[in-house]
This record gives sequence, C-alpha cells and structure tokens, in this order.
Amino acid sequence: MALEQQKAVKRVSANPEARSAGDFRRRPRRRGQALHEAIYQATLDELTEVGYAELTMDRVAARAKASKGSLYRRWPSRVELVVEAVRHVAPEITPVPDSGDLRADLIAQLDRFAEAMAGPQAEAVRGMFLEVIRNPELLAAFHKQQHDTPREAMAEILRLGAVRGDVRPEALTPMIAGVGPVLLRQHMLLNGAVMTHQEIEELVDEVLLPIVQPRPAS
Repeated sequence: MALEQQKAVKRVSANPEARSAGDFRRRPRRRGQALHEAIYQATLDELTEVGYAELTMDRVAARAKASKGSLYRRWPSRVELVVEAVRHVAPEITPVPDSGDLRADLIAQLDRFAEAMAGPQAEAVRGMFLEVIRNPELLAAFHKQQHDTPREAMAEILRLGAVRGDVRPEALTPMIAGVGPVLLRQHMLLNGAVMTHQEIEELVDEVLLPIVQPRPAS
C-alpha cells in the first residue's frame, strides 16, 4: 500500500464521523417512527424511480440506510411494505362541511381529492395504481389494507343530499358514490395529471348530477 493510502486509512480510522459516513451501520441506530419514516420514503422513491417490478427489499434497505432485518421484521414481503408506504402518505380525505348545496359540495370534495392526488408523492401513488391493475397479488393486498376514503366521503355527501331531497334514495349506492373518484383516478392514469377545477365542474354537471338528482315524474 502506498504511503498516501496508508495515511488516508489512518485518518479515517481516527475519525468516527468519517467511518460512519461510509457505513450506516456505525451511525446512531434509528428506532420507531424515525426508522419507519425513512423506510417509507425510500420505498416511495424506489417506486418513482424504478417501479414496483424492479423494487426489492435490498434496494429499499440501501436507500433508507437501514438493515434488511429491520424491514423484514415488520413487513414480510415487498407487497405489504409498498401498500403500507402508500397508505402512510395518503392524506386523510374527510367529507366537506354540509353547505346545503349539493353541486358545490360535490365539486369541493372532488377538488380535495384532486389536490391530494397532486401532492408531493403523486408520482409514486400513480405508479402504485398502474401496478395494482397489472398485479393481482398487489391488488388483493391493496383492497385488504386500504379504505376507499374518497368513495366514503362522496357517499356521505350524497346521503346528506338525500335527506334534503336533492338526491334520489336509489342513488345511494357504493357504485354511484365511487363514480367521481374513479374518473379522477382514471384521468390521472391516462393523462399523467389530475383534473383541473373546470374539468371537475364539468364532471359534476354532466355526469354526477344527472345520475343522482331526482327524476321528473313522467
């Protein structure tokens, strides 16, 4: 070994910070939520960068600067890890306050949903939706662990509208409540962008209201 190399090795050996910079195992051990946050973020970054097909527990562990054991102790497979990471960053979507105006409430709720889909993790979530379509195992895990909060929020708006007489009772079904959120997701998947406010207004006026409003007596 050359003299300069020997000196460099001695400098690194004498400097704990230099050693830990090259080996995350020497750093102070993260635990609990701090460790989980790092793993979630690494998982989402991997989803964005390489997609679900190329995502591995090894890659996530390396990116998160964590041990594989810390991943496998909580998530036995990458399916469970990915689903929980996406669920973790998904914003809470609650029904908008009841304004008494069905159209305004539907638009406001879908605007909230669109804003959530356009958040900082939007690309990873979009990739997740694409993979769910292609991967039955991932689809099953997604359904098992995820609540369809956008659908539930829309269902509550329709229920309140039915109490006022603005929505026909026959329209209070999970399928109809899911029309708006499903169309928003489809638009994002096909176009790579969420609906604008104007497009949401058109969706409400041309699709949702005609479906749910009471029909004139014949």
